Amino acid sequence: MPMVKSHWQLDVYKKAFEVAGKIMEHSRKFPKEETYSLTDQIRRSSRSVCANLAEAWRKRCYEAAFAAKLNDSEGEAAETQVWIEFAVKCGYVKRDVAKELFDTCEEVIRMLVSMRVHSGEWVLPSPNRKK
Repeated sequence: MPMVKSHWQLDVYKKAFEVAGKIMEHSRKFPKEETYSLTDQIRRSSRSVCANLAEAWRKRCYEAAFAAKLNDSEGEAAETQVWIEFAVKCGYVKRDVAKELFDTCEEVIRMLVSMRVHSGEWVLPSPNRKK
């Protein structure tokens, strides 16, 4: 694992940030009546993946807290997938575009699960922590 000093350097963060940007771009075309429902929800959850990942990164002193925030990030990515499904069902996003967004979220989820499963490899060393 390369030396990572910031959450911005994580491949999973980069991928999550990219998909959040694409969702923002596509959601600009949603109807006005969706502004405070679907548009807001899909933007919020997709951005929250990155925000929770950043929080997780700063909580690496405590493995349980780190893993919990990764789990929160995973949950937000799954929620984003649900909103993508609704956007397709409502006809706001084409199926091929939605598939790309959905699949990228799925990849982010897999990466987050891997980090959580191997959370001990990511936590900061502590003089009190037993190896």
